[in-house]
Amino acid sequence: MLSHDCARAYRANTVLTASPGQLVLLMYDGALKALAVAREACGRPEAEYQRIAVINSQLIKAQQIIAELRNTLNMEAGGDFAQTLDRLYDYYNRRLLEANLQKKVEPIIEVERLLGELRSAWAEMLRNQDNPQSPNRLGGGARHVA
Repeated sequence: MLSHDCARAYRANTVLTASPGQLVLLMYDGALKALAVAREACGRPEAEYQRIAVINSQLIKAQQIIAELRNTLNMEAGGDFAQTLDRLYDYYNRRLLEANLQKKVEPIIEVERLLGELRSAWAEMLRNQDNPQSPNRLGGGARHVA
């Protein structure tokens, strides 16, 4: 029980001390973790009755995180790129809805791969911002302007 409380306190402190860019990274990580759990549950035997509940809850969790990522887009500052991300997030949610309704693993794998690529790109952008010597450094803050 004590270790569970310590872990919860650590996670809360991580969120409270994270920069806006790091918060986006944490959201990507949370969605990817939920997708991995849902994907794993899809591989369980159909006779395992809790498998459906796990798939459902984890896909809903991933969809909620993706919806929050979508809500944090700054459409004015992000321009065409923000609009592209908005469409991608919409697509991810539709695929996860399909996965949840049909209990199919293929859409989960697809979204997990695509979201993982976005997460990697976001992490690279944050690394470049932290390293002013980097030739690939992007201008501006680490807000989720897209």
